Amino acid sequence: MMNMTRKALGAFALALLAGLSFTVGASAQSGNPIKVGAGLALTGGGAPAGKMLLAAIEIWRDDVNAKGGLLGRPVEVVSYDDQSTPSNVPGIYTKLITVDKADLLLGPYATNFVAPAMPTIMQHNKMTLSLTAIGINRHFNYPKYFSMVPVGPDGVNAFSKGFFEVAATQKPKPQTVAILAADAEFAKAASDGAREELKKQGMKVIYDQSYPPNTADFTPMVRAMQSANADIVYIAAYPPDNVGIIRAANEIGLNPKMFGGAMIGMLITPIRVQLGPIANGLVIVETFLPSPKLQFPGLDDMMKRYQAKAGELKTDALGYAFVPMGYAAGQVLAKAVTETKSLDHDKLAAYIHANKFDTVVGTIAFGKDGEWTEARQFTTQVQNVAPNNLDQFRDGSKTPVLWPSEYKSGDIIYPYADARKK
Repeated sequence: MMNMTRKALGAFALALLAGLSFTVGASAQSGNPIKVGAGLALTGGGAPAGKMLLAAIEIWRDDVNAKGGLLGRPVEVVSYDDQSTPSNVPGIYTKLITVDKADLLLGPYATNFVAPAMPTIMQHNKMTLSLTAIGINRHFNYPKYFSMVPVGPDGVNAFSKGFFEVAATQKPKPQTVAILAADAEFAKAASDGAREELKKQGMKVIYDQSYPPNTADFTPMVRAMQSANADIVYIAAYPPDNVGIIRAANEIGLNPKMFGGAMIGMLITPIRVQLGPIANGLVIVETFLPSPKLQFPGLDDMMKRYQAKAGELKTDALGYAFVPMGYAAGQVLAKAVTETKSLDHDKLAAYIHANKFDTVVGTIAFGKDGEWTEARQFTTQVQNVAPNNLDQFRDGSKTPVLWPSEYKSGDIIYPYADARKK
C-alpha cells in the first residue's frame, strides 16, 4: 500500500512538473500588459522606413514575451500612423501618454518628426528612444532623450564627415561644392554639418539652395547646379525627393566629380531596385548595412525572421538600414527595465546614461546628450548595379564601404563619370 502511494505521488509530481513546464511562460506574464507607445510614419513619404521600424519593434515584443515579458508582465505595442506629417506628431504622443497610458515610449522616426514630439514628451516628463533622428538635443537639452542612430559626438556632421574626407583624398582634390537640401529639419541639419565639414577640407560652396518639402519637379534646380559646375554635389533629402533629384540629374546629364550625400531614399531597397544603374556612382551615408564586420549576436537570426515576413507585411525585402536599429532600441529599453525593476522614467534614463548595452547592432553606450558615445556612420558608393535585381543588394557588395577605414570594403570609383560607365 505504501509503495502504491509513493508511486502515485511520484506520478503526480511528474505530471505537475510537466504542467508547469508548459505554463511557466504564461504564468510569468501576469497582470496588465506593459504598453510601449510609438508614433511612426506608416503612410506617406516616410512609410518605407516607418513600416520597417514597426516590424522590428513587433519582433522584439514577440521575443520578449516568449521569454516571460518584462517585470512578469506581457509587452504590448501601441502604435499610431503620423502619416508622414510632422504636425500630427504632438497629438499622437499626447494620446499615447494621457489616453493610452503608455508605460514606455519609442520614436518617433526621423528628425522631422521627433522635433515636434519633444515639447509634449518633455511636458509630461517622459523618456523616449527616438529612431534615426539627428541633433535633437542641440535644441532641447533634455536628459531623458536618447537616439538610436550612430552619429555619436559628430552629431549632424556625421552625415557628411566621411563624404568630404573621402573627397579630399582624390587627385586632383575637388575644390567647389553645390548643396541642395529640403527645407525640413533633417535636411537642414545635415546640410549645416556639410558646410562645416567641407570648410575643414579647404573647399568652398558655390551653389547653396533649399526647396519646399512638397517639391515635385527638380529639373530647374538640377540645371542650376549644372550651370554652377561644382566639383561636388551634396544632397540632403528624404526618399521621394531622392528619386526625383536622381532622375532629373540622369536626364540632364549632371556630371560633377562626386555626387551624393545624405540621400535617405538610397537606404530603401525598392528605391535602389527601381533606380538600378542610374544610381551608380552615388556616394551616400548609411547607418547600418550587411557586412562581415557587422555580425553581432542575434542579428542574423532576427534579420532572417524579418525578411521571411517582409512580403506579408509589404515592407522592404532586406531591411538592413532600419530594422536592426528598431530592434536594438527595444533591447536597450528591455535591459533598462529589467535591471532597474522599474517603469519610472527618471530611473530608466539614469540607468541608460550609466551603462552599456549589447544589441544586434553591437555594444552601444549613450552620452550626456543622449547620442551614442561613439560615431559609426558609413560612407559607401553605389557600384556596378544591374537593372531590376533585388538579390544583388543582399550582401553589401554593390555598396562597398569607403569610410571609416576600419570598416572599409572597397575603393571609390572616381570621378563620378567613371562609375556611371560601369
